[in-house]
Amino acid sequence: MFGIDLGIDLGTASVLVFVKGKGIVLHEPSVVAIDKNTNKRIAVGEDARMMLGRTPGNIVAVRPMRDGVIADYQTTELMLKYFLEKAGARRWPLFKTRVVVCIPSGVTEVEERAVKQAAYQAGAKQVKVIEEPYAAALGAGLDISGPTGNMIVDIGGGTSDVAVLSLEGIVTKRSLRVGGDKFDEAIIRHIRREYNLMIGERTAEEVKIAVGSAIPEGRPDHAEIDVRGRDLVTGLPKTINVNSRECYLALEENVEAIVGAVKEVLERTPPELSADILNKGIVMTGGGSLIYGFDTRISRETGLPVTLADDPISCVALGTGKVLEHSF
Repeated sequence: MFGIDLGIDLGTASVLVFVKGKGIVLHEPSVVAIDKNTNKRIAVGEDARMMLGRTPGNIVAVRPMRDGVIADYQTTELMLKYFLEKAGARRWPLFKTRVVVCIPSGVTEVEERAVKQAAYQAGAKQVKVIEEPYAAALGAGLDISGPTGNMIVDIGGGTSDVAVLSLEGIVTKRSLRVGGDKFDEAIIRHIRREYNLMIGERTAEEVKIAVGSAIPEGRPDHAEIDVRGRDLVTGLPKTINVNSRECYLALEENVEAIVGAVKEVLERTPPELSADILNKGIVMTGGGSLIYGFDTRISRETGLPVTLADDPISCVALGTGKVLEHSF
């Protein structure tokens, strides 16, 4: 065995690892729990996520990725090392670990270099960096090798990438630092403003998944959820009821920003490719695209057909797998 080839979707919310010949072997949250006194890693991934907002003073649960880029370099390195080892890579000279890592299309050279460096420090021998919309398009099964236009909208945890691809490359693109995390923050703000209730990130994410909506009419079953948090007036625990119409109001500003980015990319697309997109429509990927009615919303605003990829959350990781097949 001459080594192992890995594709990594290094996301703000979660990390997916693709092993050549095996498929996706790992899907865990991008969270690391560290003991502040000893600087030792206590838990990574799902185990660490369970600790968010629940740790004693000496333990801190952190998310080293923010807005699609590395916010805490050392912790990212710790996390990557753990995931590489868990996926089967070992730091032995005989075993070459070759890695393809995805980054948002709007990152700076410095941010890109930080991702490469973190992968090398974690034990990779060769590192190739590719842009997320490119990987998402491959993972969604789009044929981007020919001279026809394909449009992808990838809504992740920290960033949303909108791109038009043709002939194996990105023609026009827009990356904005709005994604699942911003949706969660918007729900936290809305509940604090309307009900004087403080909730945590995990609760906000549960609300988003259960009753989130990107269209004004909300979900057809008028979904509701009980939300528990701390009353900011009395300081005591309290339960309120939130419905999908309220959730729409909370998310509207961020949803509108993504819709605006889609329109902007369409305006900058060459006319020949625009005709192709009119026929093929737009494909949505990423966890954020699963919010109820998001595809309907973009379709209404652009007049184009919009489809959701078969496995939106895994598209970027599957795309890295296809890149691995041809790169090394």
